[in-house]
Amino acid sequence: MNTNVKAGPPTFKLVLLGDGRVGKTSLVLRYVNNVFSDSQAATIQASYLTKRLNISGTILTLSIWDTAGQERFHALGPIYYRDADAALLVYDIMDKDSFTRVRNWVKELRQMASKNIILAIAANKSDLVRSQKIDLQEAERSIREKENYYGRAFLYSTKERDGYY
Repeated sequence: MNTNVKAGPPTFKLVLLGDGRVGKTSLVLRYVNNVFSDSQAATIQASYLTKRLNISGTILTLSIWDTAGQERFHALGPIYYRDADAALLVYDIMDKDSFTRVRNWVKELRQMASKNIILAIAANKSDLVRSQKIDLQEAERSIREKENYYGRAFLYSTKERDGYY
């Protein structure tokens, strides 16, 4: 939690990481603005959104950084996850390579981000689950064993606005 801000509600910084075209922008736009587009343009560098939350009567601001997933922007990652309270690592359930790179993000965050960062993994595009190429339980077990990951993994469909874990 960012406690440097003196006025206003506490702010929590969340960064979305993952390959390009896995649905990070669609996921955050669905969450913040409740909109979805089948033709969402790729994010260039990063975009920033906020959402006010009321949790048990306490008002909080969620500061969300939606990063570009293209490999050429990977080196900018530390700029966005520096001082992050949480990271949501997103992969496309249809793209096994995007899952492999999520494992790399877990390693990188363990080495370079705050030791208290909260990690979660989203297997996006679950509306396409009939042709799923990655088993969610196997994915979570693999990351727990190899990357010392203690967060949660969940399936989500930004398009249909549903998910489970």
